[in-house]
Amino acid sequence: MRRADRLFQIVQILRRERRPTTAEAIAAELETSKRSVYRDIAALMGQRVPVRGEAGIGYVLDGGYDLPPLMLTSEEAEAAALGAQWVEGHGDPALARAARDLLAKIAAVVPHEMAPLITDAVARTAPGWRIASDSVDASRLRAAVRSGSKIRLTYRDERDRISERMVWPIAIAYLDAARLLAAWCELREDFRSFRLDRIVAADILDQPYPARPAALRAQWLARFRDGAG
Repeated sequence: MRRADRLFQIVQILRRERRPTTAEAIAAELETSKRSVYRDIAALMGQRVPVRGEAGIGYVLDGGYDLPPLMLTSEEAEAAALGAQWVEGHGDPALARAARDLLAKIAAVVPHEMAPLITDAVARTAPGWRIASDSVDASRLRAAVRSGSKIRLTYRDERDRISERMVWPIAIAYLDAARLLAAWCELREDFRSFRLDRIVAADILDQPYPARPAALRAQWLARFRDGAG
């Protein structure tokens, strides 16, 4: 790998990670030596790239620094295409439309030789699900997730029982053949998932819930990874 390419990849790694990344981890990903990484980090700092950290602890890239956003490798272009294809086939109508727009925008600005990777990816995602239409507008639920607003739900469970719930929405999730609203349920005092096609009504309140959405999502993800969600 040329040194210029390696410097670019180091910036990409630091931009991708939220925690300090050690020289050892960078060296392992780039298949180079830690000594080369130390020299490259020093070179980046000398070019005024805002890298902070030190040997043995790790490095971070300060916010506010960016590279041209569409300097994509062929694998990155393929990943973008596959991700957008999946959303187009599995997301709600608003997200599916956004995915098609995203593919068109990327294909219009990447170099000509990379356009086929976007429009005709080598690997293709599976066709979209055939599921019941959502009974609520998923875009409204996403807005509540972003604003951290409480939602008063009327929900019909798999036994056709109706319940009223006050929930703190944290994510729209995709599992098996359903779209789900992941939320903290005040009634159960725990995380719960609600199928969008079973939500009878959703009243989004002008009332933020008393928790940081990002922190609540992190707890939910940790629970989900442990298999208890």
